[in-house]
Amino acid sequence: QVQLVESGGGLVQAGGSLRLSCAASGSIFSINAMGWYRQAPGKQRELVASSTAGGSTNYADSVKGRFTISRDNAKNTVYLQMNSLKPEDTAVYYCNANVMRPSLTWYDYWGQGTQVTVSS
Repeated sequence: QVQLVESGGGLVQAGGSLRLSCAASGSIFSINAMGWYRQAPGKQRELVASSTAGGSTNYADSVKGRFTISRDNAKNTVYLQMNSLKPEDTAVYYCNANVMRPSLTWYDYWGQGTQVTVSS
């Protein structure tokens, strides 16, 4: 089994910063993409940022210039530094990882989600 454990969510005022962390553990052979998604009430889950094992990154237009995704491949951990937060960033943030198990089969895994609330 593989587990993704997220941390770092919370309540912050507009203009503030938060840093999310997500650590993958368990039966892992390798990890390709890791990323962050978010889902606000009444809305679909959307990609916020993603990073490949090689370091290529992708961001939603709404967070470019404010959020930064980074990884520590040795620790199977991905981070999301969120600056200049806006009330519209309020959502549950989910970590996602594309994991190769020892069986050499790829699986997608999700974290349990962490709440980010930005007050105006």
